[in-house]
Amino acid sequence: MDTQTLQTKDFDFELPEELIAQTPIEPRDASRLMVLDKTTGEIEHRHFHDITEYLNEGDCLVLNNSRVLPARIYGIKNETGAHVEFLLLKNCGDDVWEALAGPGKRAKVGTSFMFEGSSMTCEVIEVKDDGNRMIRFHYDKGTNFFTELDKIGQMPLPPYIKEKLKDKERYQTVYSKEEGSAAAPTAGLHFTPELLDAIRSKGVKVVFVTLHVGLGTFRPVSVDNILDHKMHSEHYHMPKETADAINETKKNGGRVIAVGTTSCRTIESVAKKCGKICEDDDWTDIFIYPGFEFKGLDALITNFHLPESTLIMLVSALAGREHILNAYNTAVKERYRFFSFGDAMFIK
Repeated sequence: MDTQTLQTKDFDFELPEELIAQTPIEPRDASRLMVLDKTTGEIEHRHFHDITEYLNEGDCLVLNNSRVLPARIYGIKNETGAHVEFLLLKNCGDDVWEALAGPGKRAKVGTSFMFEGSSMTCEVIEVKDDGNRMIRFHYDKGTNFFTELDKIGQMPLPPYIKEKLKDKERYQTVYSKEEGSAAAPTAGLHFTPELLDAIRSKGVKVVFVTLHVGLGTFRPVSVDNILDHKMHSEHYHMPKETADAINETKKNGGRVIAVGTTSCRTIESVAKKCGKICEDDDWTDIFIYPGFEFKGLDALITNFHLPESTLIMLVSALAGREHILNAYNTAVKERYRFFSFGDAMFIK
């Protein structure tokens, strides 16, 4: 397929709404697992705890340890008592955050807000051209911003999840560590500590990167030709220990297996920028679609993604559009669960 003429509609498929998972499955590793051979297109149906059978000694598993912020907060306007919902998007330093605000007319420059259950306050200091707000937080010395945020914030679940989440930790991976994401790196939600131990005991290296997931990950592609789509930018960190493990795995003939599109984007961003895998800390707006040449990863563990999304384009770049669309149509027929709390796919 000519990549210059790739259309958004080329990545569409029929998805019944009832297949969008509304709640996480228990236990985490009980979800279903589709195994897709990227060369032949052959499909197997398993459960996620069977993933150990597909990982070999000498392989390297790369996970994203970003932690989701309870980024949806409800401010009370000091002057009037009116309520405004803020969705924190980006930490700009010095207690200033970029945020969505609604209704926006209540969040003009200079207005300040308090929050129930915390002494923290905030003030709108700028309205950007796109309508986003820059807000500065104020809180008592000796307290921690993220501790206060945890008291007042709710998980910013994707718009297609209508059910309220009973346990905030179910929208975090068990290895989440670095605060900063507006959405979970959801492929990692299937792992339990016991499963990770079993993987390590097979002689698989388990290493971590950090990519803070932005809400742009849910933004649909609204242009006809995918080359006209502008990707959002996300911050990543590739630690030296992880870079060394990936390079050693490659040298010894093992496979580098990314857990999630975010880990994939981090690995490939570093490879594109540095020409190899090295320690790095930067922002990326990499867009991976068919025709992309992968330089870092060999295989991918991922969830089932939205029709016409940049994420289905990414997996199509790895396994081929025809193989992916056949796999997705099979998943619909077999009643797999889709999106954040849904089932998983291993592209080997």
